[in-house]
Formats: sequence, C-alpha cells, structure tokens
Amino acid sequence: MGHKIMNNVIGYARVSTKEQTVDNQKQQITSHGYSVRKWFTDEAVSGSVESTKRLGLKSLLDYVREGDVLVITAIDRLGRNTIDVLSTITKLSDKGVKVISLREGVDLSTPTGMAVIGIMASLAQLEKDLIAERRKAGIQRAQSSGVHCGRPIKAEMTDLERLLSEGLSPKEIMEKLGISKATFYRMKMKSEY
Repeated sequence: MGHKIMNNVIGYARVSTKEQTVDNQKQQITSHGYSVRKWFTDEAVSGSVESTKRLGLKSLLDYVREGDVLVITAIDRLGRNTIDVLSTITKLSDKGVKVISLREGVDLSTPTGMAVIGIMASLAQLEKDLIAERRKAGIQRAQSSGVHCGRPIKAEMTDLERLLSEGLSPKEIMEKLGISKATFYRMKMKSEY
C-alpha cells in the first residue's frame, strides 16, 4: 500500500500489560500506508482504567485540532466499554477530528462511520440501562436482607437526644457525633416529633 499523504495524521496505541508493546500497533498503522506525524501511547494501561487516567489519551485529546486524522488499530483502543469509546469519539468529533479504525475498516466521519457511531450509541444506552437495572435489583435485594443502602448513618437519634438532654451546644453535639449542621437540625426536628 502506498503512503497516504496527509500532514495531519496522529496515531494512538494502547496496550494493557507490561509484557506487550505498542510497536505492533504502530507497525500496523504504518503498514496501512499512514505517515504518522505524532504518536500518543499508553503502555501497561488496561482499557478498564478511566480515560482520565490514560495519560497518552488525555494528551492526545488536548493536542488534536480540527482537520487532524486519528488512526487507531481498533475502536476498543479508545476505551474500556461502549460508553467510554463513544464518549471519546464524540469528543474527537466535536473537535473536528476524523477517526479511522483499521480493524473495523471504518472512517468514522463517513456515512458508514456515522452509522457505526449510531449503533455504538444504541449499545451504550443499552449498557447504561442494564447497569442501572442491575444496580436497582442489587439495592432491592440488599434492602430485603435488611442491609442499609445509601449514606452511612453516622449518628443515632438516641445519641442526639442524650447529648441534648446533657445540655451540650449544637456545635459540641455536631463534633461529638461527626455530623454536619444540616444533619444535626434534620435529626433535631425528627426528635421533636
């Protein structure tokens, strides 16, 4: 394949473990004829790590400008799940960056690429809905077993009532119970009923 002459080609490669290197991904991109002007990499960084902790990706997002072309070996290099990948692609698209993924054989700025993004958006929404559904089911299961869900209860009403009866000031009670002013007054109102 001949060189694809573009002055604005950026490459990104990520590998999950120390045993792997980004060299294979770099070689794949250049063997497809892309002459990469600047590389960004994340080595020994799992896709499950938040994108904000992938410093190569973070630097890439700060660096790219409208008209740049980002070439990756596979869409999954950009994130840990569909939601994360879609978020990264959206950020790039909003900046006017064209994204080309070799494995999927798709230029995400074309009509076909936009269809892929649409499918990914649907899958991301499904993923979010399933996560929310599992979370809700887990909370219901825990509550039915008598487990308290939500913020931890730091102080009991009986502690508040005892300290009030001892004549401590609200400030002293808040410090002793480790509660905020809002929590103190909310508990105080409940104890008065």
